[in-house]
Amino acid sequence: MKFSNIDKNNNFDFSKTSGDYALYRDIYPAEFYDCFINNGIGIKGTTLLDIGTGTGVIPRNIYKYGAKIVGTDISESQIDEAKNLSVGMNIDYYALSAEKLEFKPKSFDSISICQCIWYLDPNILVDTLDKLLKDDGKVIVTYMAWLPFEDKIAKKSEELILKYNPNWTGCNETRKYPYIPEQLLSKFDIVKKEIFDKDIPFTTNSWAGRIRACRGTGAALDPKTLEKFNDEHIKMLKENTNGNFTIKHFISYAILMKKH
Repeated sequence: MKFSNIDKNNNFDFSKTSGDYALYRDIYPAEFYDCFINNGIGIKGTTLLDIGTGTGVIPRNIYKYGAKIVGTDISESQIDEAKNLSVGMNIDYYALSAEKLEFKPKSFDSISICQCIWYLDPNILVDTLDKLLKDDGKVIVTYMAWLPFEDKIAKKSEELILKYNPNWTGCNETRKYPYIPEQLLSKFDIVKKEIFDKDIPFTTNSWAGRIRACRGTGAALDPKTLEKFNDEHIKMLKENTNGNFTIKHFISYAILMKKH
């Protein structure tokens, strides 16, 4: 994929990170899923569509609450990993672009979009959400990111990513609500939003894997460069941590409903 406003129009492909993504991106804490359940999203007796599902992190963790869940992603390898990780769960996965979803109108009580809304065409997305969502349904847009200006390990990791990929623009995050394209506001109202901090535990191995499963590294670098980055990153972690540590993150979400 290429976007003029992301990574200076350089290519990235999350299919290249599917292995690490499957192993190391399931890191959302219980409080993250409370944002869904406490707002009636993903609960028993409802249907949930997770757009940009990746390896099915959201569906797999919401599944126990009883909703009927469908996950979609443009990457076939991500969907393959999602299916492998969801054995024994009644979750439907489809390798589909968010702009080409072909479900029946008003099929879903809720639709979730996590960490990917900026990759989607808002002019098509607004009509897709309006078509697939029930009249009283909810869209939840979620985001979680580390805070490099407050966490020294996150900062050092970012500096290394930029050393190997100076085109990466996913750095220097500060607390913010999720990005909501203005096109969505023509048909939806933001009815709730929240933001809070959470320290997420990692080991040297799990943080190194989390960083490899990043747009600026595994999704963009060639294998040899990625190996060099990973070696230097692990060396830095061993020099600056005892092998078990937390990384300060913020979590934010916004809930939208159709205008009436």
